[in-house]
Amino acid sequence: MGGGGEEVAAEDRAMEISLKDLSRKLEEFAKARDWEKYHSPRNLLLAMVGEVGELSEIFQWKGEVDRGLPNWEASDKEHLGEELSDVLLYLIRLADICGIDLADAASKKIVKNAIKYPPN
Repeated sequence: MGGGGEEVAAEDRAMEISLKDLSRKLEEFAKARDWEKYHSPRNLLLAMVGEVGELSEIFQWKGEVDRGLPNWEASDKEHLGEELSDVLLYLIRLADICGIDLADAASKKIVKNAIKYPPN
């Protein structure tokens, strides 16, 4: 095959992964390194806040940016993706350790927000 078909297939697989799949992978990752003892809610929250700080630094002096980041270099977008991923992964792990089904909680929150903020 050629022409990037393998890249598209990899992207399709990445888009299909669920929060539960990510949670399972994170749990396996922590167990394999004997890191579970460090994964208290407090520690995970503080680690996530640190990652949010790193994410904030990317935008700190840029002012407003256009949707899709059309003027950004590919390497800057890649770095942004890495920092967004760090925040997401810590959030998933924190929810898991706290016994919260994040997908269910988020779905319920969307419904609550729709009631609280009806369309115009």
